[in-house]
Amino acid sequence: MIDLDPTTLGMEFGGGAAIGGLIGFATKKLAKLLAVIVGVQLMVFRYLESQGILIVDWNRLSAGLLKTQARAQDAADISWIQSMISTLSIGAGFTGGFLIGFKRG
Repeated sequence: MIDLDPTTLGMEFGGGAAIGGLIGFATKKLAKLLAVIVGVQLMVFRYLESQGILIVDWNRLSAGLLKTQARAQDAADISWIQSMISTLSIGAGFTGGFLIGFKRG
């Protein structure tokens, strides 16, 4: 028989929500910063390429990204249902907090 304590589940949910909110907020701020850095880097590459200073093989660069995406999709085939059920109280709180923090960030 499963022994469920509502107080423990509530504490885990609340703790997960608080941690998720902080991580979601930080993730959005970091994502914005990385987007600016990557955008500036691509603009610099394009400028240097237009001036004949640098040669960028854009097809080779994008092929690496496509291979990484394919590997990530293969890793997603792992049975996630079992791990999801075992951490549901913490995971639900974390997910909710993460989404709220990400939206507010």
